[in-house]
Amino acid sequence: MQGRLSAWLVKHGIIHRSLGFDYQGIETLQIKPEDWHSIAVILYVYGYNYLRSQCAYDVAPGGLLASVYHLTRIESGVDQPEEVCIKVFASRRNPRIPSVFWVWKSVDFQERESYDMLGISYDNHPRLKRILMPESWIGWPLRKDYIAPNFYEIQDAH
Repeated sequence: MQGRLSAWLVKHGIIHRSLGFDYQGIETLQIKPEDWHSIAVILYVYGYNYLRSQCAYDVAPGGLLASVYHLTRIESGVDQPEEVCIKVFASRRNPRIPSVFWVWKSVDFQERESYDMLGISYDNHPRLKRILMPESWIGWPLRKDYIAPNFYEIQDAH
């Protein structure tokens, strides 16, 4: 079932894939990484002026990584703002997604956390570095195939 935004994107020749609706009735769309930045700009101009959240997850051990954006269209005089969920999937070997920092500044720390925990590189992010783990940390702790270092071996080494 195609939602309102998906129909508008199709009408304007913008390539995407509809993933249906979530349990709250929010339309979910899949965008290719190479198209994400330009489509983000289009969505902003279309009225999605608020990035409510960004997160990322590991789809399956050895599989794709996903970066998820929840956008809201806030307009004066509207009681129920329109929302959309965007999913951008990236290869585990070289997970690169364009940063949308220059579209929605509020994504700054959220993309950094996704980088820190899953290793997704957000191209053109102004400060892409670890935010939760020490800079010396090796690996990506939220990947399903991550093997945590033995804490006691680390302590004994010091």
